[in-house]
Amino acid sequence: MTTDSPPLISAAELSQRVASLSGPRPVVLDCSFDLADTSAGERAFQSGHIPGARYVHLDRDQSGPKTDANGRFLGRHPLRRREEYAALFGRLGITPATLVIAYDRQGGMFAARLWWTLKWMGHSAVQLLDGGLAAWQEAGGTLAVDDEARAPIPVDDYPTREVAMPWIAADSLRDQLPHRLVIDARPPERFRGEVEPLDRVAGHIPGARNRFFKDNLQPDGRFKPAAQLRAEFEALLGGALPDSVVQQCGSGATACHNLLAMQVAGFPPTTLYSGSWSEWSAQGDDFPKAIGPATGHDSRH
Repeated sequence: MTTDSPPLISAAELSQRVASLSGPRPVVLDCSFDLADTSAGERAFQSGHIPGARYVHLDRDQSGPKTDANGRFLGRHPLRRREEYAALFGRLGITPATLVIAYDRQGGMFAARLWWTLKWMGHSAVQLLDGGLAAWQEAGGTLAVDDEARAPIPVDDYPTREVAMPWIAADSLRDQLPHRLVIDARPPERFRGEVEPLDRVAGHIPGARNRFFKDNLQPDGRFKPAAQLRAEFEALLGGALPDSVVQQCGSGATACHNLLAMQVAGFPPTTLYSGSWSEWSAQGDDFPKAIGPATGHDSRH
């Protein structure tokens, strides 16, 4: 059995791996994105990226159709079919033995989604670059603009193994709500329902607790030490067991940031609700919604 890689890799360690002449090179994937300008991440990649990196688009590459065969809305960034991820990873040159490094320019909020997807597909050797592109540059790393000659050689489709990370569908979460602790990674003002720039209804899932994903980071954009993260998440859980936790956000991206941070802190994998608030808020009254702070007095509508 292959041992899972630590969730994070430092820029210094990545630089050594990229420069090494022995052993296979890692596949480095740039996941930079902007929810308000969906082409901004790709433009940023084209203006400069880690040498040899490939770009992975949140909408085009990481997300499936927004509605199912019955027209039900699945959220802004629903998961693709596993066979489609297998083909994508093959095109990117990823085999089960490949070390994959994901990074972005947004504190890991989009790279964490790709980290989770690879883990979900059963890939053990995947890490997030701690501090992203800024950390790479601070460590003396150079940027490339046109390096197609160093692109990874496509391989066969990635093997479609059993699901290797826990996840939950909207109907199941609704039915299990009294027994699950939902952690919402959105900014506090969105969680409370004071603003809603992206989704149909403001608010949150009743009983959820808010952990803004940026609270996982230090001022320099790197993750907080594991011990500090553990103490903060233990306070948030309030005695609840990690296997009761469901990670949620707006569309299933930053929820993965909290999920990754909990693994950095030494917790076992927690469950992702990939549809998140964008799916939940679009459903009918049988999917309860709340506004206000996360207390026993949430106002439901």
